[in-house]
Amino acid sequence: MNTLGTTDRYSKLSIALHWLMLLVMIAVFATIELRTNFPRGSDIREGMKMWHFMLGLSILALVLVRIVARLTSPAPAELPGEPAWRRLTSKATHLALYALMLGMPLAGWTILSAEGDPIPFFGLELPPLVAPDKDLAHQVEELHELGGTIAYWLIGLHALAALFHHYVLKDGVLLRMMPRRKP
Repeated sequence: MNTLGTTDRYSKLSIALHWLMLLVMIAVFATIELRTNFPRGSDIREGMKMWHFMLGLSILALVLVRIVARLTSPAPAELPGEPAWRRLTSKATHLALYALMLGMPLAGWTILSAEGDPIPFFGLELPPLVAPDKDLAHQVEELHELGGTIAYWLIGLHALAALFHHYVLKDGVLLRMMPRRKP
């Protein structure tokens, strides 16, 4: 499998990681939002929280692979004639998304650690990042919730920008990150 990108597309690995991470992020958001439909302490609510934690930590692992893939594969060339404000907005949005993909799982891990709770990861229990500290847990939890809200907006902005490029500008930006169809 050729994992190297070309000047007009991202690498196959980068494309696969992009779409896999989207699916995992949807599951992370869904599990934390849907848990509220079940009574506190119920098995299903606790299960959804556990899946939220494990999938969130999966994002951390995947984004590290994605960063390595991005650093080792060439990105498509910048669009000729793209206004500087759009290039800057794109770079800032991508940087913020990467910061959230790194920071949100680490914040979640910190919250569980500071609450003195186990950190589940698909049958493993990860070590705590900090000693139990309820005040720290509360402070980081507020930041984690704010980060979730920011992530909703940034992911929406990212998707709208891709659709704008595809349907309005018709410049092929979205196609750079789409898997190739077999003829």
